[in-house]
Amino acid sequence: MRIQALFPTCIYHAPLQRTGAKALNRELIKETNQIRGYDIEGQKWSKKNYRGGYTSYGSLDKLHQMSSTFRELEKKLNRHIKTFAEHIQFDLKNRELVMTDCWVNVMPEHTVHGLHLHPTSTISGTYYVRMPKGCSSIKFEDPRLANMMAAPPRKTDARPENRQFVEYPAEAGSLILFESWLRHEVASNPTRSERISISFNYNWF
Repeated sequence: MRIQALFPTCIYHAPLQRTGAKALNRELIKETNQIRGYDIEGQKWSKKNYRGGYTSYGSLDKLHQMSSTFRELEKKLNRHIKTFAEHIQFDLKNRELVMTDCWVNVMPEHTVHGLHLHPTSTISGTYYVRMPKGCSSIKFEDPRLANMMAAPPRKTDARPENRQFVEYPAEAGSLILFESWLRHEVASNPTRSERISISFNYNWF
């Protein structure tokens, strides 16, 4: 008997760089606080759509085009994007994956990042800047879940590839990449410290 795992859902998880992440994160935190301070439109958007927290998603979502620090982050991310795209065997002959969106997320205590996906994008991801001990992880949902009408529950010790939900810990200095159609969420931040991350999208058209 031969059993193959077909149609895999790939998730890329790695440190951004071997050294220097702390210095980069200090600059990113500094700029995030500055952006939050003057982004009145983003504050209003967050009050309505990101209760308790702040995100520049609805106002300043191209930070890589506005800041040299975020542009430097983009350059570092490009290497990881290339590795991930090669692994899932995208045919990018005469095409290029380019960062189209980049924004900050600040999650104080009890702030939730609800279940969502990133439409009209190809690869999405998050870089973790400040992650308090015990803060929420990122949780991914099996994209086939809606079609499992008669499936029994999975064993509590099921292998990751057989689970219906998988969580990855949020660690400062690390990043996570996934195809943009994959739904994901971040549960309520249980800590009293702010959880700061930078999310982004890449596209080829």
